[in-house]
Amino acid sequence: MTQTARIYGDSMYDLAAEENLTEQILEQMQEVRGIFRDNPDYLRLLSEPSIPEKTRTGLIEEAFGEQAERYLVSFLKLLCEKGALGDFGGCCEQFRRRYNEANGIAEAVVTSAVPLTGQQTEKLMEKLAQISGKKIQLITRTDPSVIAGIKVELDGTELDGTVNGRLSGISRTLKERQI
Repeated sequence: MTQTARIYGDSMYDLAAEENLTEQILEQMQEVRGIFRDNPDYLRLLSEPSIPEKTRTGLIEEAFGEQAERYLVSFLKLLCEKGALGDFGGCCEQFRRRYNEANGIAEAVVTSAVPLTGQQTEKLMEKLAQISGKKIQLITRTDPSVIAGIKVELDGTELDGTVNGRLSGISRTLKERQI
């Protein structure tokens, strides 16, 4: 994430918090981010310096003006004017980070070889909530190279209970013991 994204994301969060709109704006930012991700040509169009700024901000107004919170529309226009729309994803990440901090939410990324069942996911969320003392927002990923077990990234800490992780640990131990 760039310094620009941090600064703008923080500023947007501060404004949203002041106006008591953090939840609404977070949701809308994620939707806009999805639109930009699914339509990269649209994002390139809005970032094209050969198109007059007024035209580009008009396109933002036309696309989002009626559906999105006015502060978010103004934020998008500001990023467009500053040539920083490419940092919008980072702004969203910073906004979400601040939102999670303020609301006692920890984001956990869980990687497993096969998709977890609903019951496994629920138990894992309960256990992670006990460990962290926070509400857990779980992001699940599957990776067949994991073989078995799960890997959890929570608050900057990695808990590796995968077969690959255990094999790597054994391999390191054996290498350290060799003379």
